[in-house]
Amino acid sequence: MASKTITVKLKKSVIGSNQKVRGTVRGLGLKKTNSSRTLENTPAVRGMIKKVIHLLEVTE
Repeated sequence: MASKTITVKLKKSVIGSNQKVRGTVRGLGLKKTNSSRTLENTPAVRGMIKKVIHLLEVTE
């Protein structure tokens, strides 16, 4: 069984990204570069991560 939490860290800036990407990053609770959040491992969160994986570092 997968772990119950995922830690995501914003590694790249959202400058130059469109509003959908910025909204998704904000929805994950990330504001500035190198900020991190520990989130529940749910299908909704995993879908959001998948959309902006190019900006993030993900640790289970």
